[in-house]
Amino acid sequence: MRHSTDADHVVAISTIVSKQRSIRNAAFIGAVWGLGHTITVFAVGSLIILFGVEIPPRVGLSMEFSVALMLILLGLLNLTGVMRKVTTFFTPSLAQGFDSFAILGRGELTSPTCAPMESIVRRLGVYQCIRPMVIGLVHGLAGSAAVALLVLSTIHNPIWATVYLLIFGAGTLVGMMVMTAAIAVPLAFASDRFARLGHYFGVASGMVSLCFGSFLVYQLGFLGGLFTNHPQWIPR
Repeated sequence: MRHSTDADHVVAISTIVSKQRSIRNAAFIGAVWGLGHTITVFAVGSLIILFGVEIPPRVGLSMEFSVALMLILLGLLNLTGVMRKVTTFFTPSLAQGFDSFAILGRGELTSPTCAPMESIVRRLGVYQCIRPMVIGLVHGLAGSAAVALLVLSTIHNPIWATVYLLIFGAGTLVGMMVMTAAIAVPLAFASDRFARLGHYFGVASGMVSLCFGSFLVYQLGFLGGLFTNHPQWIPR
């Protein structure tokens, strides 16, 4: 859960939920982000733990560099208003697409256990569910090696080490749910009185994302040596 409060995670998720007025929707977005993060951490971490895969410094730096590029992209999309336009464009059509997806050749899903999930996806649109999943997958790349090496240093049994990865992923998922819900609380309660609060928060989150992503580019590209012939990478 502490891992979910890392600066790059908070910056990235804030750019997504800056327009949300529903705490429940925001928490769902955080959960989807956490799921994507868990998938990557478990996949890459298992390769390292079970098969002894070694990640070269340049590859490790590139994995973290992908997060920097994604933060810059999210910041630019927020600041230019492109993210809002893309969301508006894709959400209706993809929401209809979900209706077709819900038909499994036998009729529509009517299970009570599926109803809440289906309701949220209908309301958000499939695009707004896929987006945090992809961002979570990218973020998982950046931290997967560090988590796996941490596990190997304390748990020498490969099976229990992989179980640790799953528990770690579950904690990150819950932490991101709490984090996104907390970010959405002031927006939800102030949306009526301060209609432009969401706009200001979107601009602020876009600026922070752009600046933090640029800082990571400098740190990884020049200080870490990704742009040089002598890359130095310490998983963390």
